[in-house]
Amino acid sequence: MTRTAAEHRRHILATVTPLPPATVDLAATGGLVLAGDVRSTTAIPLFDNSAMDGYAVRAAELTGADEHAPVAMPVSADIPAGATRIDPLAPGTVARIMTGAPLPEGADAIVPVERSDGGTEQVHLTLAPEVGRHVRRAGDDLAAGDLVLAAGTTLGARHVAAAAAAGHGRLTVHPRPRVAVISSGTELIAPGTTPEHGQIPDSNSYLLAELVRQAGADPIRIGAVPDDEATFARILAETSGQVDAIICSGGVSVGAYDVVKAVLAPEPAMWFGPVAMQPGKPQGFGRLGDGTLVFTLPGNPVSVYVSFEVFVAPALRALAGHAASPEIPVTAARAWQGWSSPAGREQFMPVRIVTAATESDPVEVVRVQPASARGSGSHLVGTLASADALARVPAEVTEVRPGDLIDLLEGTER
Repeated sequence: MTRTAAEHRRHILATVTPLPPATVDLAATGGLVLAGDVRSTTAIPLFDNSAMDGYAVRAAELTGADEHAPVAMPVSADIPAGATRIDPLAPGTVARIMTGAPLPEGADAIVPVERSDGGTEQVHLTLAPEVGRHVRRAGDDLAAGDLVLAAGTTLGARHVAAAAAAGHGRLTVHPRPRVAVISSGTELIAPGTTPEHGQIPDSNSYLLAELVRQAGADPIRIGAVPDDEATFARILAETSGQVDAIICSGGVSVGAYDVVKAVLAPEPAMWFGPVAMQPGKPQGFGRLGDGTLVFTLPGNPVSVYVSFEVFVAPALRALAGHAASPEIPVTAARAWQGWSSPAGREQFMPVRIVTAATESDPVEVVRVQPASARGSGSHLVGTLASADALARVPAEVTEVRPGDLIDLLEGTER
């Protein structure tokens, strides 16, 4: 039974659930999705402290101080940041204090060092501060127990910093998926080696491994395996259970040597069939008996790229705990140059961005043209590198004309 690209995507995302949470060191959480709320273990700041290098004072003792009438005060203490034992501030004295240092009991304001002569035993101050001037009060930011980060947050630098400040050295997150990448084909050889007639470099496993990395998962590139059912079945058995997902390219059509489909088709939770799209018609997806997800993609590199962006990338994000839309997110673009599209098949065309929007265009969109002058050939891996995005053409459209509005897939720019 033929599926549309939207139907296949929805089926995949309905199958995928986030990986079970794991508690990891804070330093390893960047880019991961928080699996539970994080609350502050303490007040932030923990204690009243100075927001400036200067002098901790009693504001009432400096009434009238200014540039023309400095007030001389003895310096009774020197308080660096990190000090843990602070004596109360004696009346009639000030304490030299550094930014972040605890405010001594009795002090209620800070005079910045710039409003002084910098004295260490006696200082002349030229500011009459109001109570609370340059003082950070305990709990000004958060009280103990306040929500710092909500479950579902994708952790970036500022989130990690907030968790650290709130007293957390470890966080419970959805782990980064581990994804094995396998290319199928006896004709495939390692890049950089000299091919014999009929052989080609294995570009797919490198393409997929980098796409997996860009999707936020950890790739395990197994590389090329020959068109031999026993060999493929052995590698599959060795890999399954060691990773969260396996991506295979090639060997999923109806040819005599399509070993991926031959080995996996008997699995009860696997689906193989055509998807009404170009490129990427032959697709497969399912789970092995141990729960490992399996994506089987066509063998041509452009088909691999398109299939990954449309089907695999959102699934890996869902596996990592990110929200993934069952609908394909798109933005508007305008065709700078026309091209043809097959009837009855949704087309995903690698395109280059030619120009940005102009003031004369009432629709503020970029302009695009096919990345290759040869059109949409699924083997055109050399020109794939010049693509900026994927354009989506509906199945009922057979001709894209210059000036037509079209959809660009969000997130496919590299």
